[in-house]
Amino acid sequence: MSATLHGIGVSSGIAIGPARLASHTRIEVAHYVLQKAHIAEELERFDEAVQTVRAEMSALHDQIPANAPAELPAFLDMHLMILNDSMLSQAPKQLIEAQQCNAEWALTQQMEQLVAQFDEIDDLYLRERKTDVVQVVERVIKVLLGHPGHLPLAEDERHDGILVAHDLSPADMIGFKRQQFAAFITDVGGATSHTAILARSLNIPSVMALHNARSLIRENEIIIVDGDNGVVILDPDETVLEEYRLRQNEWKIEHQKLKRLKGNRAATLDGVVVELHGNIELPQDVAAVQESGATGIGLFRSEFLFMNRADLPSEDEQFEAYREVAQAMNGMPVTIRTLDLGADKPLAGLTAHSLNPALGLRAIRLCLAEPKLFRAQLRAILRASHFGQVRILIPMLSSLPELRQTQYAIEAAKASLVVDGIAFDPNVKVGGMIEIPAAALASQSFAERMDFLSIGTNDLIQYTLAIDRADDSVAHLYDPLHPAVLQLIAMTIRAGEKAGKPVSVCGEMAGDPLLTRLLLGLGLRSYSMHPASLLSVKQRVLKSNSVEAATQANKIMRGHEPDKLQTLLTRLNS
Repeated sequence: MSATLHGIGVSSGIAIGPARLASHTRIEVAHYVLQKAHIAEELERFDEAVQTVRAEMSALHDQIPANAPAELPAFLDMHLMILNDSMLSQAPKQLIEAQQCNAEWALTQQMEQLVAQFDEIDDLYLRERKTDVVQVVERVIKVLLGHPGHLPLAEDERHDGILVAHDLSPADMIGFKRQQFAAFITDVGGATSHTAILARSLNIPSVMALHNARSLIRENEIIIVDGDNGVVILDPDETVLEEYRLRQNEWKIEHQKLKRLKGNRAATLDGVVVELHGNIELPQDVAAVQESGATGIGLFRSEFLFMNRADLPSEDEQFEAYREVAQAMNGMPVTIRTLDLGADKPLAGLTAHSLNPALGLRAIRLCLAEPKLFRAQLRAILRASHFGQVRILIPMLSSLPELRQTQYAIEAAKASLVVDGIAFDPNVKVGGMIEIPAAALASQSFAERMDFLSIGTNDLIQYTLAIDRADDSVAHLYDPLHPAVLQLIAMTIRAGEKAGKPVSVCGEMAGDPLLTRLLLGLGLRSYSMHPASLLSVKQRVLKSNSVEAATQANKIMRGHEPDKLQTLLTRLNS
């Protein structure tokens, strides 16, 4: 019987093929008390299991195919970092000794504590890193219990299979990469999960968060994956199959056409030039940015360098990462956002738990509260500016006193480099993120005092509407077209125009082709997005007229009813 499942479409495209099920049964761990005489033996058993998994991951790293995306080794390195962290490699041993419990139980208890901490994180990307912790722990538990350290999967020479799994880790992906699946679908995960990022980098249709797909789908059952709409159709009839085959063929033709746009300048029909930049989390992501034809990096999330480790990255370590990106971009702009973490996640003992992490000590607030931490990062970024067109982006600014303190910190970092005789660009541009309603309302003041502004629409929408978009019970209220949100965006763009300063959008709205013309009509001339979205946005720009877009955008700005706004948006995109 045909059925339709709905999830989160995280990588576009349509795939049709037989289901290939990956076994991933959640392991149940027993709890038992050990005699004191056996504690030393249990500690040794735990250490051996960790060493075994460490060796497995190192071996997998050596087996990564040469044509694999850069994200794959990077994510595997992250899992090694998690495994080597004392929170997983040492803390369970303390529990074994204190509670005289078995290793599996101690490791599970430690994992649950870490997952609970991740659940309190406000940032969606960082919150989903709890999945990486669980995946690493499960590999160790499998070794302790004598289970295989990989997901069993039958060999298949065909490349039209659709991988169906409860969840996938980077280590799993290495094995599956060789089989060239047509699509991935999983019960868990989200748009910023590592599986989703890898699926996008491989240009493979993918749908996540299907909840029960793994238990509902049968091996070899024909299924349809619609990554654009987040839909999976089980056992479709011939009529539905024919419709999706036609759509699949149209999508493939369109995808090939998009590749031809890589070298084209992004300009509207009436000659308005638009800058299209890419967002990255890792230095290795630069390859995808270059492949997309982006003219720069609009957002380098530097907090990735601080994640999943017990210590802080040194100034030199940060410098090497920033320099690598600056040199790889060969003179194109590279915008590095300063650390955007805080009380929502303990950072090497520097921060305390917050009852309301979204409003706590985070981002620039944390950096100003920890001048030593901030100074090391600013020096690293400034040093990298000698090797390319590096720009500094300050997150979560809310007031002018905050800005003045930040500017003082930057000047102090410059002065220290002069004393040390280290080269840097003295005219490095500094911009601010507009992601708090207060900052949008005061955007004129910020624009006059900074070199550029970047609108972080994800948080701006969340703060404006008081909606946690990761909370299923209210996520449906998260609305980029809410009149208040559009007014704040338009206000910020106008402020930049008046001050003669460039304004970009680096949130999810920038990568949505359905919103490209609306933002263009509001006056936006710089978009920054995931590289996988760039060519689709460029195509929309090339087919747009900025004057017509402005006329339609003004009509949308005067609207208030959701249904009418959607109708106007559809008309704008027709």
